[in-house]
Amino acid sequence: MDNTHTINEIRSKVDIVDIISSYLPLTQKGKNFFGVCPFHDDTNPSMSVSREKQIYRCFSCGASGNVFQFIMDYEHVSFKEALLILSQKTGIEIKGLQIQKKNTKYDRFYQIYELAHKYYQNNMNSSYAKKAKEYLTNRHIDEAMIKEYKIGLSLDKPDALTKLLVGQGYDYNTLNNIGLSTSDKDVYINRIMFPLYDLNGRIVGFSGRRYDGIKENKYVNTKGTEIFQKGETLYNYHIAREYIRSKNQVIVMEGFMAVIRSMTIGIKNVVALMGTAMTKEQANLIKRLSNHVILCFDGDEPGRKACLDNGSELEKLGCQISVVELDNGLDPDDYILKYGKDSFQNLVNHAITLSDYRIKRLKKNINLNSDLEKTEYIHSVLVETSKIEDEIHREFILKKLANEFEIGYNTLEKRLLSLIHENENERKKVIEKPLLVSKNEDPKKDKYNLATYALLYYMMVDQKCLQYYDEGKIYFPNEEERFLASEISYYYQKYGMITPADFYTYLQDKENLLTVLNRVLELELDPNLSEKALLDYVHTLKEYQVKKEIKKLENEMKHENDVMHQAQIGLKIAQLKQEIGK
Repeated sequence: MDNTHTINEIRSKVDIVDIISSYLPLTQKGKNFFGVCPFHDDTNPSMSVSREKQIYRCFSCGASGNVFQFIMDYEHVSFKEALLILSQKTGIEIKGLQIQKKNTKYDRFYQIYELAHKYYQNNMNSSYAKKAKEYLTNRHIDEAMIKEYKIGLSLDKPDALTKLLVGQGYDYNTLNNIGLSTSDKDVYINRIMFPLYDLNGRIVGFSGRRYDGIKENKYVNTKGTEIFQKGETLYNYHIAREYIRSKNQVIVMEGFMAVIRSMTIGIKNVVALMGTAMTKEQANLIKRLSNHVILCFDGDEPGRKACLDNGSELEKLGCQISVVELDNGLDPDDYILKYGKDSFQNLVNHAITLSDYRIKRLKKNINLNSDLEKTEYIHSVLVETSKIEDEIHREFILKKLANEFEIGYNTLEKRLLSLIHENENERKKVIEKPLLVSKNEDPKKDKYNLATYALLYYMMVDQKCLQYYDEGKIYFPNEEERFLASEISYYYQKYGMITPADFYTYLQDKENLLTVLNRVLELELDPNLSEKALLDYVHTLKEYQVKKEIKKLENEMKHENDVMHQAQIGLKIAQLKQEIGK
């Protein structure tokens, strides 16, 4: 069944600006909206979203498409899955829509992990789990939490899981490669097992914790495999993302126990790094979740350093960073257990800006009796303050510095303004300019590219231009442009109407034509096409064809020895030049 009409109806019922702005902040500039592109390392708002055309385009990395394409790329889902997401938003049912699972070489790995997970969960429900449950109870993890967070148990038997899986038909080599076995023995022995998930909620590993008092390797995490890299995932991502979007705020922690504890008290917009060091991939994942990030790491020195280091990385991506300060070396889990939900929520609500946190940290270990150290400290504070856009916030810091160190406010202000000026000079500006010519095309042909792309655009928005093409009055010089024009004409004949956003869906499997369509849709053209403008574009393409023919004839003339033939060729060239008025 052809669902094109239904698909287009769903697409037309949503506004791409509304959908994309539910994933990341957009700011209107003129007709279009701009945001930080989530598909590459972007620090400036280089992605443009057009409400008029219902498409988006990144001028930096080239990512582009309609609302379906955005969801596919952002959510890592297929077209049908993206369609299902939007059909649920609009309430429009697509009859016969079935999401067919793609078979991959990794399906076997996911199956093994699911079996292992069920095995661990069964162990937690057996008599073997008595001591493990006592430990969890002492950690204030009750039966309901064990069930909700699918906590399991590995037995004190060196090859129990390995034997089970081999008995199910899986080979030792595979089990060793995916981190469940080593030397044909279980990796996890006598540990409480916490499942680790990929971005789509599939189990791809485990973290096993000692509970029997033995202090060797308190936690053992699954090694890096083909389906699991710790630095490319965030714990709780698949659950937290909807809560994060509704709050437009993500809380980042170190470990999964802190996340689980936060979830139990109703703070659910939270993810964990599984350590203190944030990778580039994790930073981009966090930015995709929200530009508003709260760092809540352990209250020890490594945790404080992690706030500064990771905050700086997120700042480069354009995120707004705040920090929750935990005292006395407590982690979030310990803090919540000791002081309760309300106290922790209050800390989150009153998280300080990263700049304020840096300034507080700068003062640590300063010798206030040393003029040199005080001078260096004041300079460092001014450098940090120069990055703050809020003038009132800056003034507050200056007054505090002036009073504390008995320095004239004007002196500090003068130095601060100088630093702000330096920052402005170094700041890179994004130039919003559509590319009419690719790197491989001759720049001298700008007007021919413009005419080509303009006519292709008007074929989608003006029936008069489409009629010119169908009557054979428009001939495109390049093969891909001819193919695209043919597809536009066919689409209109079949469906009776065409819009750029719907046509984008139609071409989703034709990458070469989508590349051309992207160039076409980059143009900012008046949708109202005058007869004169249409004729000018048509004449320009005709001129291109005639010049190409003239060049061919001139080359023939150079190699022609017969005088009569030379004269005939010369006459053809003169006629062609007269045809285009040159």
